[in-house]
Amino acid sequence: MIAQSFHSKKKLPDNWKIVPLREVLTDIIGGGTPSKSNPKFWNGSIPWFTVKDMRTRRPTDSVDHISEDAVNKSATNIIPKDTVIIATRIGLGKVIRVPFASAINQDLKALIASPEIDKGYLEYWIMSIADYLENMGSGTTVKGIRLETLRELPFPFAPLEQQKAIVQEIEKQFSRLDEAVAGLKRAKANLKRYKAAVLKAAVEGKLTEEWRKEHPDVEPASELLKRILAERKKKWEEEHPGKKYKEPAAPDTSNLPDLPEGWVWATIEQVAIKVQYGSSAKTNEDQDGIPIIRMGNIFEGRLKLDDLKYLPKNHSEFPELLLKESDLLFNRTNSPELVGKTAVYKDMPKPCSFASYLIRVQFDNSARSNFVSYYINSNAGRRWIKSVVSQQVGQANVNGSKLQALSVPFPPDAEQEKIAEEIENYCSVIDEIEKVIEINLKRVERLRQSILQKAFSGGFNGRNR
Repeated sequence: MIAQSFHSKKKLPDNWKIVPLREVLTDIIGGGTPSKSNPKFWNGSIPWFTVKDMRTRRPTDSVDHISEDAVNKSATNIIPKDTVIIATRIGLGKVIRVPFASAINQDLKALIASPEIDKGYLEYWIMSIADYLENMGSGTTVKGIRLETLRELPFPFAPLEQQKAIVQEIEKQFSRLDEAVAGLKRAKANLKRYKAAVLKAAVEGKLTEEWRKEHPDVEPASELLKRILAERKKKWEEEHPGKKYKEPAAPDTSNLPDLPEGWVWATIEQVAIKVQYGSSAKTNEDQDGIPIIRMGNIFEGRLKLDDLKYLPKNHSEFPELLLKESDLLFNRTNSPELVGKTAVYKDMPKPCSFASYLIRVQFDNSARSNFVSYYINSNAGRRWIKSVVSQQVGQANVNGSKLQALSVPFPPDAEQEKIAEEIENYCSVIDEIEKVIEINLKRVERLRQSILQKAFSGGFNGRNR
């Protein structure tokens, strides 16, 4: 029986009983979507809820609002305030209770409780069976719960006073968990700020101040840059015999901050040997092909390789668009908040290519791509992105020409290596702490479900408050 799936096999309190949900409701109200072709329907003040408005259990408003005329001339209805609303088509099992009258679309159902049912009790019970509801969904394109199935869900009917006591106990314990979650999220935010501070110190030279004092005879970066530029010119002239070489643009340092002794400003164009856009070919799920790095694979300065798409091994753009170790990948088009995120390819997976919304930058062997990535991902780099970004139909863009014109601080080679080592050390500690935080956040969610399971199996029957 379904009841055995939902509720503990332990014996329920003697004064409880399992009944079909329909027996404790006076009505189930559906919703609908007013015609989008009638603008008058969409300029009202009535909140109109959909699954996208169910991000929290107590939403203060909806994205869209409709008029009274829209309610009268469509399948939607006015739902009384403080009514339990459940998602039955998309986001199965999500539940909200809003403190004002509203309307809902066809993916939601409003459960009108009888006077014998505490609304909080009903709401928490739905939360307790959310996983079961998600698995019960049927359908091909979009899974949903049929109204007949919803009506017959086995409901643990406790006396009203015990329902209230159970709700009080759940909220007391959830309040403690909410405090724990808030603390964990603050710690996570602090780690993000700490990481930003580390990058700032690194690209300003403060992270290696003591190292410079201990290594006063290191070759200055100006000499390193001269060699890079000479090698760049020599290679170009070998590849383009008889043609006149154009010197890469040097940085305009008039508005740039002072650098530590031994450092120099350089443009990406000066130290790069290739700047290239990725493939716009349609990808697929065939894992026998070549994996493609996309903009979603760049996360907080690193590559996440858990969601890859593929191109056939015989794709016409290969091997030209195959990545090489230490290639820098720059996200040229994205939302204003995410455009410009950058990471370095570490030769895994291999072979591997990259998509058209990314720019690949290959550097001379003496220029370390990881340091350039640190700079672009730092606060200074983000400020530069904001200063050069262009908007195109809701998307922000930084093209290859702008990227090549970026001026970056360029430390001596040995100091670049030391900075990379220091950042990796700091980041490894940050990563370990973040893992602990994530483990505890997941543990909190398991504790919530444990509390709910205990509550609706008779564990909180009003005598253990």
